[in-house]
Amino acid sequence: MLGRERSRSYHEFIDDDEDEAADEGNTQSPGFFDDATEDLEPNDGNSQEDDTRGNGPPRRFSRTCLRNFFTVVLIFIYLLLTGVAVFLAYQTISDFLEKLNHPVMSVTYKEVESFSAPGIALYPGKARLLSCKHHDHDHIPPLVDPGTPQEGDCRITNVTYFGPFTNQTEKTAVVVRGPTDVRSKELIFMQFSQNETEEDFSAITYMLFAKFSDLIESANKSHFMRDCERNYSMWTFSGGFRTWVKMSFVKTSGKNNEAVEFRQESAVVKFNDKRPESEKTNQLFFAVFEWRDPYMQEIRLIVTANPWNSVAILCGVFMALFKAANFAKLTIQWIIRMRKRHLRNKTRELNQIT
Repeated sequence: MLGRERSRSYHEFIDDDEDEAADEGNTQSPGFFDDATEDLEPNDGNSQEDDTRGNGPPRRFSRTCLRNFFTVVLIFIYLLLTGVAVFLAYQTISDFLEKLNHPVMSVTYKEVESFSAPGIALYPGKARLLSCKHHDHDHIPPLVDPGTPQEGDCRITNVTYFGPFTNQTEKTAVVVRGPTDVRSKELIFMQFSQNETEEDFSAITYMLFAKFSDLIESANKSHFMRDCERNYSMWTFSGGFRTWVKMSFVKTSGKNNEAVEFRQESAVVKFNDKRPESEKTNQLFFAVFEWRDPYMQEIRLIVTANPWNSVAILCGVFMALFKAANFAKLTIQWIIRMRKRHLRNKTRELNQIT
């Protein structure tokens, strides 16, 4: 009886070796899977003898549980790696598009001795320019005969054109050459007067543009002023007050274009009208234009999105996906191999019973 059991164990051992050799010839599995298989199912003759002596069913049950456990763990690891790789790819692409559409502003201040003379375009309407004078050191002398024309030293150009937004409306602009010497606090003081009107409120609109010389050198001044009105902002100052405007120059540089704009700080002081009542029918406007400080503000739009960094991250993500896919392939091959071995052992048991 003992000889028959040993003979049967020997034949099972030979069959297992032949099946494993055939499986290894068809598929290649990694070393750690083979090690796990050898640990779970040792093929030596002593183990076969122990199984035939009555310990077979419990160990076979524990092997099945371990196989199922390792299968679930391997599938979970594959899904986890795939999920992390997909999330990193999505996050990398989203960050790249976000940085590409929202560049970072780099602000620098450049100190200058003097600015290029800006153009101050005023739209007085029915008001009349009485005087325009340059003053230095932030000092304006007392008014003499306010409301009457006085001598001035400003360079003035009158331009008539049709507005860019209302083509049927003709506009007349009084363009004054602005101050340049910021160190000496050069300023321009202007005075306007307007007869009594039926309007409830009265104001004069003005616009600042980069260089007065651009207007003088322009071949078509009307077209130039129309472009300026389209690109620059408009402000106003009211009658009966002195409006002190302090200008600052801002240059914005992008990837393909460059824009120039003015920022201003204004202060309003009430005019103490000491004229006789008969002369107060003419409303007076006063405006002062001066540079705020000797610093030119330069804003550069910088795109922080680096395509090479994004490509490198995506390459790493795709490599992780490839490794995860290869890992899943080997896992499936190992599961199929374990399943075939389990079915083969089950078939042998049935044959032994019959």
